[in-house]
Amino acid sequence: MTTPRAALAGLRVLDVTQVMAGPFCAMLLADLGADVIKVEPPAGDSTRQMPGAVGADSPSFNAVNRGKRSLVLNLKSSEGREVLTRLARSTDILIENYRPGVMDGLGLGYRALAPINPRLIYASISGYGQTGPHRAKGGFDLIAQGVAGIMSITGEPGGAPIKAGVPLTDLGAGLFALVGILAAVEARHRTGTGQHVDASLVDAGVALSLWEATEYFSGTGIPAPMGSAHRMNAPYQAMRCADGYITIGAANERLFRRLCDVLGHPEWTQLPEFADNANRVRHRAALAERIETITSERPRTHWLALLEQNDIPCGPINNYEQVFADPQVLAREMVVEVDHPTLGHLKTLGSPIKLSATPPDVRRRAPLLGEHTDEVLTQAGYSNTEIAELHRSGAVR
Repeated sequence: MTTPRAALAGLRVLDVTQVMAGPFCAMLLADLGADVIKVEPPAGDSTRQMPGAVGADSPSFNAVNRGKRSLVLNLKSSEGREVLTRLARSTDILIENYRPGVMDGLGLGYRALAPINPRLIYASISGYGQTGPHRAKGGFDLIAQGVAGIMSITGEPGGAPIKAGVPLTDLGAGLFALVGILAAVEARHRTGTGQHVDASLVDAGVALSLWEATEYFSGTGIPAPMGSAHRMNAPYQAMRCADGYITIGAANERLFRRLCDVLGHPEWTQLPEFADNANRVRHRAALAERIETITSERPRTHWLALLEQNDIPCGPINNYEQVFADPQVLAREMVVEVDHPTLGHLKTLGSPIKLSATPPDVRRRAPLLGEHTDEVLTQAGYSNTEIAELHRSGAVR
């Protein structure tokens, strides 16, 4: 259970989601102190069986479900649906990520539950959203990255389409849903009523394409892959050194002049093709070639030290072993350790949300499958006899 210091203490959430986008959104609410009840089918969330699983638990499930309570509910049974309806009567937030229409078909959609709980904030996360000609299609991060254009601009020029390395639309949809939920909570303080929050993977991918949309809308053409380069600034990309690559972000006139001095070529600032950022963007390939002719002569450590001494933004390109040994990452508590009854000692990610008075609690493990079923039912007012009958009918586990 959460403490009074938690930012969202007192909020009750029904998390009727699986895999990533929905569970991630609900986990962030749990981190911030909401009481999140994860409603799982009898077989459990499918991420429980991902690589590294021990029985019905896996590191992947733990990564997006910490701090929740698990209630196993068979929504295919009328008794199971009745339990969820009863829980929804006293719930602040319900999050679901079925295809549009599925929850309506079960009698558990927003239009069915809002009349019995006008304060309910009902969030739906789907591949394409609750409206539009493709609303009924299933959605995965890979598909959404393609539809949203992300794969068309990721990778090197002339190369095959490449998915962003992280599940960008999954996580983006979860974050946008979270923003919508918190906005709806604030609106409810004024109006007394909840509302329907509609987030989608495709919308998230399109919304995150800020520079690409700007380039296209301005009439400069269809955005294409640029490797690590930036559409609006130069030099701002990975640069080759004698033993690998580093990143350099000399993204304004002052920094560019300083970089030219460090590289021993102050005269570059006087060349027409590099005279301002707009010209440097147009000639970014030629500029990068000049810079790499110099940086490729010395190792990464030399250039990182020299650039940092001159206050020019730069950095290494870490692999994840290096990321989780980085003193800054560790100082920011982005790695936390928990003990799990079946998985043992686990390392997991910390929270990027830093609050001075009501900090997130990220050290609570994910629940075992059905671990809190009877507890949740008891709190909802079910008697021991009623709970036993729900078990016998297969409605709960």
